[in-house]
Amino acid sequence: MDVNYPRDKRYKTAKYPIRQPIYLTWLIWVLSKIMLIGKKHKVEKIGMEGLKPPYMILSNHMAFVDFELTALGTYPARVNNVINIDGYYRRPWLLEWIGGICTRKFTTDYHLVKSIRKVLSRGDILCMYPEARYSPAGTTSFMPDSLGALVKMMKVPVVAVVHRGNYLHAPFWNFRQKRRVPLHTTMTKILTPEEIATLSVAELNERIVGALQYDDYRYQEENGILITEPYRAEGIHKILYKCPACLTESKMNSRGTKLFCECCGKSWELTENGSLAAEDGSTEFSRVPDWFEWEREEVRREIEAGTYSYTDEVDVYSLPGCWKFEPLGKATLTHDAEEGFILRGHYNGQDYEIQRKPLEINSLHVEYDFPHIKPLDCLDISTENDSFYCYPTKENVVTKLAFATEEIYQKHYKNVRQKTS
Repeated sequence: MDVNYPRDKRYKTAKYPIRQPIYLTWLIWVLSKIMLIGKKHKVEKIGMEGLKPPYMILSNHMAFVDFELTALGTYPARVNNVINIDGYYRRPWLLEWIGGICTRKFTTDYHLVKSIRKVLSRGDILCMYPEARYSPAGTTSFMPDSLGALVKMMKVPVVAVVHRGNYLHAPFWNFRQKRRVPLHTTMTKILTPEEIATLSVAELNERIVGALQYDDYRYQEENGILITEPYRAEGIHKILYKCPACLTESKMNSRGTKLFCECCGKSWELTENGSLAAEDGSTEFSRVPDWFEWEREEVRREIEAGTYSYTDEVDVYSLPGCWKFEPLGKATLTHDAEEGFILRGHYNGQDYEIQRKPLEINSLHVEYDFPHIKPLDCLDISTENDSFYCYPTKENVVTKLAFATEEIYQKHYKNVRQKTS
């Protein structure tokens, strides 16, 4: 059962967005220009000659600056952005005013499809971020197969927006301390209505995922970018949580330019060119994305061996509306390959249980140092009308939970496809 709130506490996501006032396109452009002062940036358009709205933008997602750069590329057209409900926190009027489309991450939101169709029928631009979260390691994250079906349904041109450098400038695991990095955004028309009509959903997905491939560490290497800030490694242990030397999990830490294991003592330097170098002994992974993907493979092996499971006591805060996170107290959170996530707690005199089965959640919304409640790592399990932000007792576990969610979904999804084929 869900948590029993008064109806007026819930924010209604199932409503159509307003059409963005035309004067706001100019204001957003001006504000974006101001926010980008001091940041070297370039927005490049490829194959977009003569393209007019309506069309869909599918963009990668690495930092808040993504919105500013996209605004420069779409001006002076009206744009409606798909935005998670935590973006509406204490400012729903503002997000509604600029035409935001509110949703809850990794849920089945049928009205979202209707809102997207509404925006395109008005002759405007629909912008969405299919990864649905900031990239943890500066590389392409999971994208659902439903993208191809959505594009097939809408029958309008599709533009892929790929930001490069945004992750290096403000990495998800330490977004407060910015670095001086040149930002390069490309806007590329990847699909026409005629192509959409002839391609299958699987072929559309292949085209979309191929167009949204990126690797910010490769971008750094190819462009000779040096990040000299003395805090450049601080926080990176949040994504590199498993030591490749002693295989201990959640005992990694970081300080200054160093990443180190508190269990075996081995340490690595994050160099100015973005590579990792062990201070003693061999360097298991010289690239951050390689270490990150090795951790994913380790989780996949656990799932395949039937040894993966997670149980923890968590502090829970829910966001049924936009003005207040409701403290729900302590609860028990479990996760495994058969039942998915189960959150059990007690609030306002009633027990509650929230379950998201493996095929109901294809990825996981995690936050590092989440600013809205308390600056600690948390994960968000959403239903269609509520979002539950869970702060684990165990340290540095949310990245592994994100890996496990995606791998468990893929395992069940493949099984279903095999049975139906």
